Amino acid sequence: MSMLMQDRAVVVTGAGRGLGEAFAVHLAQAGAAVVVNDVDAELAERTAANIRAHGGRAVASGHSVADPAQAAAIVDLCVSEFGAIDGLVNNAGLNYEALPWEEDLDEVRELVEVNVLGVMYTGIAAVKAMVAAGRGGSIVNISSGASLGQRKLGVYAASKGAVASLTYSWALDLEESGIRVNAVCPLAHTRMVWKSERSLRNCPPDRTPSRIAPVVLFLLSDAAEGITGQLVRCNGPQLHIVGQPYLKAPILERHTWDTDTVRQAFDEVFSAHLEPYGLEKRVPPRLRKWTTPLRSA
Repeated sequence: MSMLMQDRAVVVTGAGRGLGEAFAVHLAQAGAAVVVNDVDAELAERTAANIRAHGGRAVASGHSVADPAQAAAIVDLCVSEFGAIDGLVNNAGLNYEALPWEEDLDEVRELVEVNVLGVMYTGIAAVKAMVAAGRGGSIVNISSGASLGQRKLGVYAASKGAVASLTYSWALDLEESGIRVNAVCPLAHTRMVWKSERSLRNCPPDRTPSRIAPVVLFLLSDAAEGITGQLVRCNGPQLHIVGQPYLKAPILERHTWDTDTVRQAFDEVFSAHLEPYGLEKRVPPRLRKWTTPLRSA
């Protein structure tokens, strides 16, 4: 597995530190030429210089993925420096905690521009270059288990849910072009974790970004041939596929629905099929009286 990416060129966004840095270094060690992108150009250059110092090939990019022209410039840099783009890791992202009534709308906009539009802008530019070259490729988007719903992370969770949905759609669109699209939901001890006491409890320091990097390397490589449209979660010791949304049975049918028949459907049928919600799988209030243990007298 050591030289899986020999003669391949890859862009890694948000690679100045943390997960992105680990991905870039790991890919370079596997033989890839890497564009190390980070909006903090000094950090990007530090990572690129480290790769070059150990015999790898890397150039730094300080472009912002949140701007479509700059996102395209990241891909252009890869093609001009290395002759092609074979892989993309859409890792750049922002995170913060807030309850809905505490949200700062400027923060909301900034997060969505980076976490959602940034993935779209960079991914679209990469896809155009890959399709034009006609040699296929692989994209790994960075999503999150928070996309299932997590307290105080509504905007972040929504952005990562968008990334998951985009992954499924692009995988369908690009299969015939030989471009595989998957997403990874990582949990590692990074700055994002440091911001949350809850996350720190669930993610001890030994769960370093380097423990996630082999998953990204595998998905980018030809060893993952035939694997596309998947959401893969790794928290260090655990590795698993995340189930995708589905249409749940029973599916009731009427010629038309009105409010009374909808209420009847929920009272008589759907109440027993309500889904536990959020990453913590909270039981809906209507079902709690049946699932909460009785206190002894």
